[in-house]
Amino acid sequence: MRPRTVFTLPPDAEATEPPEARGLARDAVRLLVATPSGLTSTRFAALPRFLEPGDLVVVNTSATLPAAVDGRRPDGSPVVVHFSTPDPARTGWIVELRMPDGSGPVLDATPGEPIAVPDGARLTLREPADRRPSGVRLWTADVALEGPVSAWLDRHGRPIAYGYLRGRWPLADYQPVFAREPGSAEMASAGRPFTDRMVTDLVTRGIGVAPVLLHTGVSSQEAGEGPQTERFRVPAVTARLVESARSAGGRIVAVGTTVTRALESAVDAAGRVVATEGWTDLVIGPDHPVRVVTGLVTGWHTPDASHLLLLEAVAGADLVRSAYRAAIAEGYRWHEFGDSCLLLP
Repeated sequence: MRPRTVFTLPPDAEATEPPEARGLARDAVRLLVATPSGLTSTRFAALPRFLEPGDLVVVNTSATLPAAVDGRRPDGSPVVVHFSTPDPARTGWIVELRMPDGSGPVLDATPGEPIAVPDGARLTLREPADRRPSGVRLWTADVALEGPVSAWLDRHGRPIAYGYLRGRWPLADYQPVFAREPGSAEMASAGRPFTDRMVTDLVTRGIGVAPVLLHTGVSSQEAGEGPQTERFRVPAVTARLVESARSAGGRIVAVGTTVTRALESAVDAAGRVVATEGWTDLVIGPDHPVRVVTGLVTGWHTPDASHLLLLEAVAGADLVRSAYRAAIAEGYRWHEFGDSCLLLP
């Protein structure tokens, strides 16, 4: 199913570097607040003013891995290997091969193909993790090395980056203030503009902040492709805080699609959030509307991205369309280092 929010991304709308490289603080990126009563354009630092005592802001504590590693195919051609997530079905990892210039995925690899990677490690493509007419983008792969993959990535990896970025940026630029547990292939970027001072501001206003964990896979899906299976955890204390806020009439404001997916994956048959952990393949949209999340802090997603269906499930297609029209008209910036939106239906 395609989202009802349809737009064309202007060529100059992509954020090509972190806001700090443009002379801005993290919380100085732009924020579009979208409510049924209208749209407000401001700066992210103003976000607490649009929330109310008793609301609960739920954040993702996943930290970003340096998940991109240089490799070579058997014919000597260079590739970049993106380590997406451990294979949930068995040992190994799900990986993606990308062109070194960031122009797109490598789609002509074959089962059993070895990829030379640093430090004597061995990576062998095992079987496709997805199939499409254009070729295979994601592979399950066997990874043979000394020690854990995360420690090896710390030595030889760098943050995943795509062709719209200018230059390379350190891993610290890809860590939200909430990052505690490494595991995401790419930054849970909706939380990036938050600062310690903003969290203090939220708490002093009587607005709660609670953690969940969802480790993101690679975000380079093709148009219409749903999210991958991802690891998540909703702790018991967060489940209690969510239910307490709901019973008192407070809003549950998810910071990002990752938090939305985690919370909605922890809803039981009675419609209550309970402590849960494991793997989720939940795809939120018309066939699975949200039951808990009533507000959303998010970045700006590309045309035909499946995340747009999630936004529409939270805020309604009309409000999302209005927000995207305004963001394009007012020159908002897209992608992980771009601007933000607060949807409060």
